[in-house]
Amino acid sequence: MLDHISLGVTDLERARRFYDAALQPLGLVRTVDFQGRGSDYGAMAGQLGVEFTITVESGVSPLRGMHVCFRAPDRGSVRAFHNAALIAGGHDDGGPALRSQYHPDYYAAFVVDPDGHRIEAVCHAPEKAMIV
Repeated sequence: MLDHISLGVTDLERARRFYDAALQPLGLVRTVDFQGRGSDYGAMAGQLGVEFTITVESGVSPLRGMHVCFRAPDRGSVRAFHNAALIAGGHDDGGPALRSQYHPDYYAAFVVDPDGHRIEAVCHAPEKAMIV
């Protein structure tokens, strides 16, 4: 349904360091830098692979109740995302855990990026195959 999402950042190099580290465990890498204005991230190179963009903006103010959630291929990737994000300057906003209030296999972690945006990684896959 969505093609990509963009967030405003105040310090491009700081944001690049954060997102380079946090998104790599999820299979997303920086694919394009547009001079001093921003960067694109995705799972494949080129403009058709853009999934997430950061752009330098003045007066960045995260919206209450809004967050960006990235899908992780497995639970280990959720844990790696959380750890990498914290090391890269993010703040913990909910460590890796099951959040069964959403569904029994909703495994997620939340961080706040250096500009105050709430970022989540989630894996919906069960830890073990269901026996039927």
